[in-house]
Amino acid sequence: MSAHDTAVDGQRPADDGPSSADDVLEVRHLSARIAGQTVVEDVSFTVPARGVTAVLGRNGVGKTSTLRAILGLVERQGEIVLGGTRIDGERTDRIVRRGIGYVPEDREVFAGLTVAENLRLAERDARVGAARRELVAGLFPDLVQRAGQRAGTLSGGQQQMVSLARALLNDNRLLLVDEPTKGLAPRLVAEVADALAEAAERVPILLVEQNLEVVDRLAERVVVIDAGRVVHTGPARDLLDDPARVQRLLGVHAETAADDPGETITRAPAGPTTEEVTG
Repeated sequence: MSAHDTAVDGQRPADDGPSSADDVLEVRHLSARIAGQTVVEDVSFTVPARGVTAVLGRNGVGKTSTLRAILGLVERQGEIVLGGTRIDGERTDRIVRRGIGYVPEDREVFAGLTVAENLRLAERDARVGAARRELVAGLFPDLVQRAGQRAGTLSGGQQQMVSLARALLNDNRLLLVDEPTKGLAPRLVAEVADALAEAAERVPILLVEQNLEVVDRLAERVVVIDAGRVVHTGPARDLLDDPARVQRLLGVHAETAADDPGETITRAPAGPTTEEVTG
């Protein structure tokens, strides 16, 4: 087990080891507060410079808050290092310009603007825009056909594609992607996963995701958060192949049906499951 492969179930793991030249992001002792309440406490992990690292955990444990703290969208303390440069003292706009793209949980498209206008507003640098527009057109041909359509009239899956496309239009060093399959039908989940797989070939992704089938397909590494703290880091395969550990860390019971009619149980091929609110 390497310095990056810590797993202390139910306890605080040791620091994720010294950062490697292969890491694009290093988070050390990160804490965050919202409205005076601590939502992330002493979180440490690294993100390799390639592939997908998935952030897992029960609802409300601090996954989204961790992404927002990295971007400086909430009050925070700790060290955040992007490509060897500390960014924790910088404003959000400066962090974004350093090359962190963000795909928020609820898509947050500009509903009154067309698809084309949403994408045009996202371009940070016209010099890279042409090549990136070609990339986005190849990944999301449906958006090309709907360029003149108002984003607010798109389906949830189509809006998610717009949100992903906006992030991919720029030459980012890292993408933060928050629950991109939440609330989507299975066919759209597969399409979003396809797009993320393509994107991950070009830029590393830190992905918050509840659907273990998507995690199984995309992620090389996982970070599990519980009560605002990291309780496990390591290869995704090692976790997903251990249903008992998945149940212990994520609170998942493979044979438990959803109590709420608005919830479904999402199954990974190896057996572990997690709940996805499909609302």
